[in-house]
Amino acid sequence: MELNDGNLQTLTEFMRKTLDPDQSVRRPAEKFLESVEGNQNYPILLLTLLEKSQDNVIRVCAAVTFKNYIKRNWRIIEDEPNKISDPDRTTIKANIVHLMLSSPEQIQKQLSDAISIIGREDFPMKWPDLLTEMVTRFQSGDFHIINGVLRTAHSLFKRYRHEFKSNELWLEIKLVLDTFASPLTELFKATIELCQTHATDINALKILFSSLTLISKLFYSLNFQDLPEFFEDNMETWMSNFHNLLTLDNKLLQTDDEEEAGLLELLKSQICDNAALYAQKYDEEFQPYLPRFVTAIWNLLVSAGQEVKYDLLVSNAIQFLASVCERPHYKHLFEDQNTLTSICEKVIVPNMEFRSADEEAFEDNSEEYIRRDLEGSDIDTRRRAACDLVRGLCKFFEGPVTAIFSGYVNSMLGEYAKNPVVNWKHKDAAIYLVTSLASKAQTAKHGITQANELVNLTEFFVNHILTDLNSQNVNEFPVLKADAIKYVMIFRSQLPKEQLLQAVPLLVAHLQAESTVEHTYAAHALERLFTMRGPNNSTLITPTEMAPFTEQLLNNLFKALALPGSSENEYIMKAIMRSFSLLQETIVPYIPTLIGQLTHKLLLVSKNPSKPHFNHYLFESLCLSIRITCKANPTTVGSFEEALFPVFTEILQNDVQEFVPYVFQVMSLLLEIHTSSIPNSYMALFPHLLQPVLWERTGNIPPLVRLLQAYLEKGAATIASSAADKIPGLLGVFQKLIASKANDHQGFYLMNSIIEHMPTESIVQYRKQIFILLFQRLQSSKTTKFIKSFMVFINLYGVKYGAIALQEIFDSIQPKMFGMVLEKIVIPEVQKVSGPVEKKICAVGIIKILTECPAMMDTEYTKLWTPLLQALIGLFELPEDDSIPDDEHFIDIEDTASYQTAFSQLAFAGKKEHDPIGAAVSNPKILLAQSLHKLSTACPGRVLSMLSTSLNAEALQYLQGYLLAASNIFCIFGGVGLSP
Repeated sequence: MELNDGNLQTLTEFMRKTLDPDQSVRRPAEKFLESVEGNQNYPILLLTLLEKSQDNVIRVCAAVTFKNYIKRNWRIIEDEPNKISDPDRTTIKANIVHLMLSSPEQIQKQLSDAISIIGREDFPMKWPDLLTEMVTRFQSGDFHIINGVLRTAHSLFKRYRHEFKSNELWLEIKLVLDTFASPLTELFKATIELCQTHATDINALKILFSSLTLISKLFYSLNFQDLPEFFEDNMETWMSNFHNLLTLDNKLLQTDDEEEAGLLELLKSQICDNAALYAQKYDEEFQPYLPRFVTAIWNLLVSAGQEVKYDLLVSNAIQFLASVCERPHYKHLFEDQNTLTSICEKVIVPNMEFRSADEEAFEDNSEEYIRRDLEGSDIDTRRRAACDLVRGLCKFFEGPVTAIFSGYVNSMLGEYAKNPVVNWKHKDAAIYLVTSLASKAQTAKHGITQANELVNLTEFFVNHILTDLNSQNVNEFPVLKADAIKYVMIFRSQLPKEQLLQAVPLLVAHLQAESTVEHTYAAHALERLFTMRGPNNSTLITPTEMAPFTEQLLNNLFKALALPGSSENEYIMKAIMRSFSLLQETIVPYIPTLIGQLTHKLLLVSKNPSKPHFNHYLFESLCLSIRITCKANPTTVGSFEEALFPVFTEILQNDVQEFVPYVFQVMSLLLEIHTSSIPNSYMALFPHLLQPVLWERTGNIPPLVRLLQAYLEKGAATIASSAADKIPGLLGVFQKLIASKANDHQGFYLMNSIIEHMPTESIVQYRKQIFILLFQRLQSSKTTKFIKSFMVFINLYGVKYGAIALQEIFDSIQPKMFGMVLEKIVIPEVQKVSGPVEKKICAVGIIKILTECPAMMDTEYTKLWTPLLQALIGLFELPEDDSIPDDEHFIDIEDTASYQTAFSQLAFAGKKEHDPIGAAVSNPKILLAQSLHKLSTACPGRVLSMLSTSLNAEALQYLQGYLLAASNIFCIFGGVGLSP
């Protein structure tokens, strides 16, 4: 694409169309942009547009498009073409910082994100001057520019908070510190001075406090991995100023907004985080500063109001106290009974109260409420922080803290009992307090795994939880009902089974509650209970125990999907999936009705997929319906195809990218169930599955390979007779896959199925070319994964077509090639093969080479006979060699481009491991003994001679064991120390 006005105009028109609410206008425009983004100069045109367009909407749209383009394409993935040309990359890096700093804030944020994406890949090695260019802008004195630099630096450095330690990371951080730490400190001091100079100028203060917050975030990132020498030397500067800022109270910066945190709150929150980091990780160095920070943060907590705008500040301040009270160094600060009482009374209890803002979220923003409360993303909530503080205090003061809170709990429950309608919030706080006190250790899988022995959970359940669950009106006191359900859910591993069974029908009833939070919690609690393990690795709750409630459970779950706000509720869909999995064949009578509802739901969500987890569990539920029903009666597979194929066709025709990999998996499952020949409906689709465009998306590859394997397993003869012209296409797919280090194993899966199932005459003309392609890949890029797959393939080939055919095809490519492969690959590397089926294939293949290939007995290949036998015995007896060369990083772990729909394996569409040899060979060791017997009969004296002269003693001993196991044939080797 040329950099000219015509192309800029075209791009502008299509940008405008992508904003059109009409899908018929929007989708073609999106497709057009997708089709041209591979062209050189495309990103430069976008940058030109966002810099020079007169239309602000188009500028912002170009900025967002550019950022997403960078996100999708900047990373260079091995084996895949470079999606952005080198000249474009150079131009972008040369101009983007200046462009970002000279743009309005809305565009600046998008470009800042783009710089951090590029930086993640290229900084520092391929973009060494980035930091220098940014730091020089500190001298500009323009805080619009300075804040742009700080924002970019923050998005670039914040990954240091979660990166694993490594030499590369240390070197990068050292480079950053050498360039950035000193200018950042100078900027910090200068900005604080400016705050004093402009103490009465609200507009100046807003900009300066934004800068201070960003500087404080950068301080956290740069100090996270270890305490840098520079910051240790300058600790007085930073900590004194942080302390002053914590105690600062400028009236101009206070806001009337009760919801949104102001600049002062955001800055103080970050400083609390910084202090907590030092208290936790660098307590010795931080000790001189700790008492004044504890005092300042305590005063902050006592003075902060209950408004939502203080939530982040309060939770971070409490987290600071929590991190301090857990350290043995600081234990003495909390030992006094009055201190503990004061913390409980003034900090913990007030911050556990259910506020009107929480009630509002519970009713009107249930999704966010659930996300915070159930999924643990409430890291910034007051309740979570207070709960963490309780746990921290209990580490050293469990007895006194439990005693203090027991009084509060009893008092709150007493208040509730006096007037439940008015005082229900007291009971809510009491339940939360008990939960905090009792929880010592928790996992998502098991709930609370370790509880405070001073809290009687069972007694509390019977006296205070069961009453709410038993209430006939499921819509009364929804918050308390949700609390009661959550109590069952998180203490499920602590409560006795009879109480859990008592709770099940009550939870089923609560699926009908109008409150989204309440019926979501009920679904989630049931799903968690159904995954609990009982004795003998079975489920704790059995299908028999569920029998009285099965119909009501299924009805209520599907009805819950129709409740307002829950049409795509992932917890309900997961509970449906788990119920199907638990109940198994007892759901068969209900499937004809339920499959209709699931299919209808699939049709609706395919129009606009927005909830990935919901969609995943929906497909899992479909797979379970198919598996369970067809296990009882395989002929019902046709009725599932009848119900699902119209929806699947629509999904494939509309190219719903999120759903295509799922559709292929379900189709594989259906096709694998068929017992007779492949149906015509599948054969009609076959040519479309070979289209290159489908194979461009990484997420499609595993399910497509599996689907093609199912085609080959069920319809190889049909493909050979009625679709022979498609075999080159099939081999083209194989060629594409084995060229990729990430997907070569998928190519081998496909080729192994072709070898196993396709009629010999249909592929005989292609065999040599297949081997040539494999050798080309071996020469260009030999990885451990490829070698393992290659060995399985050649041995499967030998099993299918015979050892002579294998030797001949190698030697037809190049004389003596067969010997080279045995010597350089099979003998030294066979130990690396893993997996029982793969090992069995290799063992049987090698046995055939040893005993059915004449060239091994009377040519120059004979010298390889004993080493090959030795390697085979090693495969049987030695531990697997799982070493990987140092220079080989984990290419078999896919690093897919982020924009592509990643492949999500459906657990319940899982395929049983297929053994192509099957029952024909149950024990390869016995086969080896029998085959050697046969060979020694055909070549008298030869086998004995080779064994006695070359095989080592340990291998001989193992071989004797195989011969003994094969019982009646050991006597022929009497002369080599293999006594009867």
